[in-house]
Amino acid sequence: MDLRDMRYFLAVAEERNFGRAAERLHMAQPPLSRQIRALEEELDTVLFLRTPKGVELTEAGQTLLDEVPNLLALAQRARDRTKRAGQGLIGQLDVGLFGSGVLDVIPRMLARFHAERPEVKIKLHNLTKAEQLQALHERRLSVGFNRLVPQEDGLVIEPILREPLVVAMPDGHPLAVRPSIPLSELDGLPMILYPNIPMRGLAQEIVEAFRAEAVALRVEQEVEDVLTAVALVASGFGLAITTQSATSLRLPGVAFRPLASRHLRSVELSCLYRRGDASPVLAAFLEVVHDFARNPSAKGVRSV
Repeated sequence: MDLRDMRYFLAVAEERNFGRAAERLHMAQPPLSRQIRALEEELDTVLFLRTPKGVELTEAGQTLLDEVPNLLALAQRARDRTKRAGQGLIGQLDVGLFGSGVLDVIPRMLARFHAERPEVKIKLHNLTKAEQLQALHERRLSVGFNRLVPQEDGLVIEPILREPLVVAMPDGHPLAVRPSIPLSELDGLPMILYPNIPMRGLAQEIVEAFRAEAVALRVEQEVEDVLTAVALVASGFGLAITTQSATSLRLPGVAFRPLASRHLRSVELSCLYRRGDASPVLAAFLEVVHDFARNPSAKGVRSV
């Protein structure tokens, strides 16, 4: 018994008349009668009692009628969900995040995507750069975001935004009165670097900029993430070079000023995903990412 048989049976059962059921189904009566007869033979039971006025359901027919509407509804639901999945309207998006990336830009992209496709489940994973790359290869992530990502076989590393760098300092620091901080003014001052991970990141960029501009770098602390770095700044341990999105942390006792440097002005944010991934959900999310990159609305954030 297939879905067509169910629809034919339901029409006859509800109309109690082959002629009216045939009109409802936009078909001739004889083929409908033959289909019902074939269904009865397949089930080896009589479903309808034929009468001069039409038909009546047998007990077996009533039993089938109790089930068919639910089965047809489930089949329609399966068709609808399959179609919506193919359009990227339902499913799951696993997103790899990191440190300062969760402070501003990425959450706004995710919020827009969620507003447009509320039935897609968004699952967030806070992972290091190396962990994101591995998770993408292992298909545990749909997409990732990170900075200064090296090219990787099988993955698309797509720079989408550049974010200006700022200097975080205790709000009572003498440099806090300056509108911007030249890198040379940080000569010999205690600095807090992050992230202290093996792969190249902002910390390595800072070290190279200090060296290129002949500025003495005094590393007071090396930490894993931006929140720890800014918290240490608030506690008076030193200063930190970080991204503009870190200003949204608004920790008391911390001032942020733009960094002025010939070699270290901004850092890119890249979107990472598998090359050739045909996921409709991913394709829909990348549309949001690309539109955001073309029209960044965050003050001071500019597209690549």
